[in-house]
Amino acid sequence: MDRTEPRLEHTVADGIATVVISNPAKRNAMTAAMWNALPGLLERLAADPAVRVLVLTGAGDTFCAGADISSLRDTARDPQALAVAAEEALAAFPRPTVAAVRGYCVGGGSQLAAACDLRFAEEGASFGVTPAKLGIVYPASSTRRLVSLVGPAAAKHLLFSGELIDTARALRTGLVDEVLAAGELDKRVDSYVRTLAARSQLTQAAAKEFATGREDRDAYWAEQARHSGDTAEGVAAFLERRAPRFTWMTGP
Repeated sequence: MDRTEPRLEHTVADGIATVVISNPAKRNAMTAAMWNALPGLLERLAADPAVRVLVLTGAGDTFCAGADISSLRDTARDPQALAVAAEEALAAFPRPTVAAVRGYCVGGGSQLAAACDLRFAEEGASFGVTPAKLGIVYPASSTRRLVSLVGPAAAKHLLFSGELIDTARALRTGLVDEVLAAGELDKRVDSYVRTLAARSQLTQAAAKEFATGREDRDAYWAEQARHSGDTAEGVAAFLERRAPRFTWMTGP
């Protein structure tokens, strides 16, 4: 395989799926083929019972510098529709998702990071939402997701100006959840997602759904809790001072 060819790489180990955006010649910009491939890849990972957590990151020292504009001009599909489909597939992934960000996280890269449940960044990372530089109308769904993360004023600042912000401002506005010193990002993300993989998928799945504002599934989740065995196992493990062995699993 040509390691310089734009692609999405993935691995699964110890319950953790890692998806790597790789287009080193263009700071990991997403090509049309990469946007198109992401929903199918996520669907396959969601169907894998071994996957309990997903990490999205970029190859080398950059997360994703946006969309590869040259590749999008040649696609038959609406380029924005490709990006939104990928973003929505990531947001709908049924297990916890964490973006591990270093370097540039701009444009389509910010869309993908925002679609993850959590974002951890290395000091020195830069974030930007840049449609105003190209005269593009940012999608309504992406705008709402950004507003839910950072609030209306911070979202307007990013969208109106297209300016890049540093990790300190990204942390202050809620765009990222943790900022790590240089060289510490991978270690922290690995430790954190291993913790997530050991926790109850029942709790995580219900919390993820409720956090989106869904209000019609209380009875469903109460029924799942009654029959899952996770609560009894969690209490028993606590009393016996051992690690719990949760068995409830999300479906694809």
